[in-house]
Amino acid sequence: MKFCITLLLIAFTCLGFSQNFEEDQSAIMEAEMKSASTRINYRVNPNTGNYDIKYHKLDFTINPSVASISGIVTTHFEAKENMSSITFDLTDNMNVSKVLQNGSPVSYSQNTNDELVINLTTTVNQGETGIVEVTYSGAPQFSGFDSFEASTHSGDPVLWTLSEPYGAKDWWPCKQDLNDKIDSIDIYITTPRFNSQSEEYVAVSNGLEQSISFNGSNKTTHFKHNFPIPAYLVAIAATNYSVFTQTVPNNGNPFEIVNYVYPETLASAQVDTAVTLPIMELFSNLFEEYPYASEKYGHAQFGWGGGMEHTTVSFMGNFSRNLIAHELAHQWFGDKITCGSWKDIWLNEGFATYLSGLVIEDIDGNAAFTSWKQGRINNITSQPGGAVYLSDQDTTNVGRIFSGRLSYNKGSMVLHMLRKKLGETDFYQGIQDYLNDPDLAFGYAKTEDLKSILENASGEDLTEFFDDWVYNEGYPSYNIEWSQPNPSQVQIQIDQTQSHSSVNFFEAPIKLRLNGVNSEKQYAYLNHTSNGQVFLESVTFEVDNIQFDPESDLISRNNSVVLGLSDSILDVSFVVYPNPAHSEVFIQKPNDLIISKIEILDLLGRKVKEMLFESKISIELLSSGLHFLKFETNKGTIHKRLLKQ
Repeated sequence: MKFCITLLLIAFTCLGFSQNFEEDQSAIMEAEMKSASTRINYRVNPNTGNYDIKYHKLDFTINPSVASISGIVTTHFEAKENMSSITFDLTDNMNVSKVLQNGSPVSYSQNTNDELVINLTTTVNQGETGIVEVTYSGAPQFSGFDSFEASTHSGDPVLWTLSEPYGAKDWWPCKQDLNDKIDSIDIYITTPRFNSQSEEYVAVSNGLEQSISFNGSNKTTHFKHNFPIPAYLVAIAATNYSVFTQTVPNNGNPFEIVNYVYPETLASAQVDTAVTLPIMELFSNLFEEYPYASEKYGHAQFGWGGGMEHTTVSFMGNFSRNLIAHELAHQWFGDKITCGSWKDIWLNEGFATYLSGLVIEDIDGNAAFTSWKQGRINNITSQPGGAVYLSDQDTTNVGRIFSGRLSYNKGSMVLHMLRKKLGETDFYQGIQDYLNDPDLAFGYAKTEDLKSILENASGEDLTEFFDDWVYNEGYPSYNIEWSQPNPSQVQIQIDQTQSHSSVNFFEAPIKLRLNGVNSEKQYAYLNHTSNGQVFLESVTFEVDNIQFDPESDLISRNNSVVLGLSDSILDVSFVVYPNPAHSEVFIQKPNDLIISKIEILDLLGRKVKEMLFESKISIELLSSGLHFLKFETNKGTIHKRLLKQ
């Protein structure tokens, strides 16, 4: 997506880094909303749905000092039904001069609906392939935020494109719908060889550079991209670039990061882009190998104020670490797998935001990452409502689609909470499975696709989690009351209120830090499933205070932790013994505690056994390991741990 962000130095203090990151994020969201505002009402063209693009040969002729283009676009397509004509998206100010079908001229027309309609002389039947070649030229309209622009840097001409996601038709005949990806492309860019200062023009595009050839005073650069790509991610740029490369080791299969930068910024760009290598290594280790390692990754400097994640080459307004991380993250989440609708925009933006947070965790450490998470939470909870997933009405509002609070920040923190809920192994395995799912890889995904894959990886039912945190609105506020009725136990009662009526209870694991009077520390991990739930935690020291969510892992606000419950249960002994046990345990309870039901739960919170109260419980049939006993009582719900040997 497109951003405007300020330059961010790598070596900041934690506080300084956090402040600058917030400035970056605010500008990112503002810029993306501006860029989207001109194309938000675009609707799928029903006249382009009867074919599938297999291949494009894109032969473009440009001069960076002139805002115009001429080209020959050759398209190989497969008919999804019998076709006597084929329609492409192309703005009506672009002039088509010739169309060929299989090498022979055919008739065509352009209309004010920005369509090029080609009349096929030979019908292409369902399942068959056809080839058409369009010769055209024109001066694409632009206003600084549109898809094709000629400008200058330090007085030198520069031309670039930025089509996300419905601007490609402004400068070449294409199929714009976000439900079809081109299987492969060849791109030929012809420019003058030199600018007026006798400096050589360098052209940039997707994929791997194949060759450079010269014809008199002109220069043609050929790129080839062999992966599925939507029209909006096809991009070209040209100016008097300085080029330098970095080599990614990639576990013995190295590939190049190719950086195209303005000569006047070469020295600083070489310093700033150095961080791309550790970020690439981090993402590759956590998720999978960079998807386009057989071609390249790269950055191309351009005159817009931010960046755009064109496949294999991100166009960059600057080289701040946050921008580098965000654009690189999109190569996996946005380029390889693209959100299937505006409702699912968080699958692009939530992921890219979270991955920029993972860079902070990896490079700056846990304290900086905790500060980053707290910044997201503060923004998310600044208003009581708002869901990650968009409604139909939301999709007509560009500000809502690109809501920094919801699509970016809440989306990123939902991913973090899933990581904490599922654990490192299952979470990252689930994301790897998502990226490699044959129905999604290099295609489109919906929110339910991610949910289903994470469920398969973890064995957990995530319906409640997604209902609470993705599809519905708001956040919880917690009240923690605790006491230490005896030297070896702390009792904790947790109550929750909700900021929005769409959720009546947020189920979430809660982390507490128990701090001792002599600086001892112990963490408690509590699976909060109902209001008034009471937990008994074993300790070996006198507790001085309890800290709620010490590392800001949970979306919440206005939480309180207080000492002293009024229930008499705190003044008496409630014990399950022996513990650990082999075959049976006994329950010792106060007389005024009435237990109506006992459930035995496994580590994932799944019910293994349910019974009415008995003072002796057989555990002979339980598997070895840690379990939880859940007691429904007249004093609330009490949980105790049980280790079966």
